[in-house]
Amino acid sequence: MNKSKTAFLFPGQGVQTVGMAKELCENISECKAILDKSEEILDMPIKKLMFEGPEELLTATENAQPTILVASLIALKALEINGISADYTAGLSLGEYSSLIYGGALSLEDGLLLVKERGRIMGSALPEGLGTMAAILKLNDEKLKELLDRAGKFGIIEGANFNCPGQVSVSGENKAVEEAVKIAKELGGLGIPLKVSGPFHSSLLAQASEEFYNTIKTANIGEVNKIVYSNVKGLPYDKNDDIKDLLKRHIRSSVLFEKTINHMIDSGVDTFIEVGPGKALRGFVKKINKSANLLNVEDMQSLDNTINKLKA
Repeated sequence: MNKSKTAFLFPGQGVQTVGMAKELCENISECKAILDKSEEILDMPIKKLMFEGPEELLTATENAQPTILVASLIALKALEINGISADYTAGLSLGEYSSLIYGGALSLEDGLLLVKERGRIMGSALPEGLGTMAAILKLNDEKLKELLDRAGKFGIIEGANFNCPGQVSVSGENKAVEEAVKIAKELGGLGIPLKVSGPFHSSLLAQASEEFYNTIKTANIGEVNKIVYSNVKGLPYDKNDDIKDLLKRHIRSSVLFEKTINHMIDSGVDTFIEVGPGKALRGFVKKINKSANLLNVEDMQSLDNTINKLKA
């Protein structure tokens, strides 16, 4: 019988909640050490933002990105000290940086500082209110193409996150995205505006991706020692990849999450652990493969549950 293969999945922006990772830090000294070290590296009030908020401040892109990364690494530490590891790893958008840290390509310090700068650049890339995103649900590929063609007459709009069958996020100029929400309903689907501060993973952030490249090209990025997936490719990084170039393109390119999960399943992965706050990624995996074993770690109860199920 084939040995079960496990993947760690790391969440992206939008999952931030006041109080995230608090329980793990209060109960596990190694988790608190990650928090303390991260706060020192980032020179930001990370603990206060994560544990006290307020929510509006936590949700700002320049704060959300580093705090979600820290919360995910705290959950990862809780797994690691319990002897739980994975050969495969992927993140959704921002979560790719957690994957690259876990996969050995980035040190804790380099990863945190890159994400701090990424959040700053993405948060200030366009004037506030210029560009947004929406989730488009229950449309097949043909109808999604029709939606993008029709909404595109009102401005720039592109597919940003291909999460799972029937769920795609679109990104672009305000008017085009507003029209896409209406068109989705006409086509028998559903459009839900997302609470984001910009049109992420679209060509509108081309300038931001170039600005970020000025930082990333001097960063110390090593080879991966796990199977780490690139959102831009929807496939694992390989030895021929220029990781810095892919991370530059990452800001303005679509996130091919569904393709990633299908490739993992084809590679024999049957257990997926969502590492960090939220439950969106498990929801996506379930829609891709109903028989997948789905676990998570974001607090003590979910940690205990995951340990017990894996060791059963």
